[in-house]
Amino acid sequence: MTHVPLVMWRNVVSVFMLVSMTIPTGVHAGFFSSVVAVFAPPALAYTTTTTYNSQTIPLPQAAKNIDPNPSKGGGDITIVNDSALLPASGPAGSLADLQGVESQTKNNGQISIYIVRPGDTLGDIAAMFGVSTNTIRWGNDIARDEAIQPGQELVILPVTGIKYTVKTGGSLRDIIELHGGNLEEAVAYNGYGPDEQLSAGTEVIIPDGELAAPKQEVKVAQSRYTRTTTTPSSSANVPTYSGYYLRPISGGTRTQGIHGYNAVDLAASVGTPIMASASGKVIISKNSGWNGGYGNYIVIEHPNGTQTLYAHASRVIVFSGQSVVQGQVIGYVGSTGRSTGAHVHFEVRGAKNPF
Repeated sequence: MTHVPLVMWRNVVSVFMLVSMTIPTGVHAGFFSSVVAVFAPPALAYTTTTTYNSQTIPLPQAAKNIDPNPSKGGGDITIVNDSALLPASGPAGSLADLQGVESQTKNNGQISIYIVRPGDTLGDIAAMFGVSTNTIRWGNDIARDEAIQPGQELVILPVTGIKYTVKTGGSLRDIIELHGGNLEEAVAYNGYGPDEQLSAGTEVIIPDGELAAPKQEVKVAQSRYTRTTTTPSSSANVPTYSGYYLRPISGGTRTQGIHGYNAVDLAASVGTPIMASASGKVIISKNSGWNGGYGNYIVIEHPNGTQTLYAHASRVIVFSGQSVVQGQVIGYVGSTGRSTGAHVHFEVRGAKNPF
């Protein structure tokens, strides 16, 4: 094997240094590798190796999924009563998850607000809250031939009353004459004419928001109807919050004691200011309509979990979502809805009414 003299190696190195000064830095490695390969001894066949640089290294590959659409998620949610979430499957498939809402609505008489979603029906919503479709129509002034629309706000107003199952025929007028109540309100709630003949098995409800107690001297067995009370109207078995609630008007006279949903009637002249009985947030503010006989009315939700309702106002001056403080004027006494004189119908839902 011929050896290269040392002087020749020095000359080669000098040439390489001069050439490298004229070659961009980025190609030095490749250039010198080529030159060294010329003078290096030949490599053995079985010692081949693979080397990578920043330009030739393989890039990492993402894991593959056989599902062409692996990303799946739920839709938007709707909040009911600031506590219950309605899943995207809609109310028809969500009854098992809403027992808390049903129980609260049935047991405590809490009023809820529901925003209609695409695909909702009155039957679905009624079943979810444990009320009848007539309750929703009656409390929102929805005609029997009127459809609900997505985005529409519905007041779920639990109704106390007397439910009758017709046995052998009769009319709403007959039921009212036998058991008391208000014919106009019964017609508005049930959607039947006052003298329309009802077939056997028909169920009707006489709301008693401000109705006198049914005539106790009439025996059910002697009538053509079966009567059951749908919801207690007293304040039994509810907490007492002593000193929590302020009388909603100054002065006035109590003209009716506990009735309906734990309500009292306080009579005063038209225009008398109505004050918030306790601090909280306005969840309902209605300045027009029948509204289940309440007329113009307000509902305030309080931090202790209760609600207060003020009905028959001549004018309401607060809006839904507004925070109010105890004693703040929220409206004025009137006689709207089903009312026989100027007064405020005041309810406490979820606690004892102190007035």
